[in-house]
Amino acid sequence: MTTTEIILAAQALASSAMCGLIWFVQVVHYPLFAHNDTTHSPDYADENQRRTGPVVMPPMLVEAATATLIAISPPPAIGRPAALAGLAMVAVLWLSTLLVQMPLHGRLKHTGHTPATVAALVRTNWLRTILWSARALLAIWMLHVAG
Repeated sequence: MTTTEIILAAQALASSAMCGLIWFVQVVHYPLFAHNDTTHSPDYADENQRRTGPVVMPPMLVEAATATLIAISPPPAIGRPAALAGLAMVAVLWLSTLLVQMPLHGRLKHTGHTPATVAALVRTNWLRTILWSARALLAIWMLHVAG
């Protein structure tokens, strides 16, 4: 396997892992927050954040690194526009996570699992769900056409 093939395979694996994870979060995990006992919600929110980071950070970092490497030196079969589109998706995903989802998780921690906060978390997470689905498809396409 060439270095490029390893990078493309790592990207496809990381993006696909995040796609599967985000669909679970969107359909199962976040909606269940509405059923959390409000007296224990700060502890639950703390524990949720503590456990989530080690699961999502490795594939997110691999995805960001590989998307950056591909954008810097895109394989000819992929081309710069597709490579930059993939990197832009990663940037939007990180920005959404840092500027939207993390503050909403902070609100869950401080004000409890209120219906409004849980609804906002589910509603705004659709952007990440759609983008990670598109990222996975793009990464798989890149792996296919460059191989």
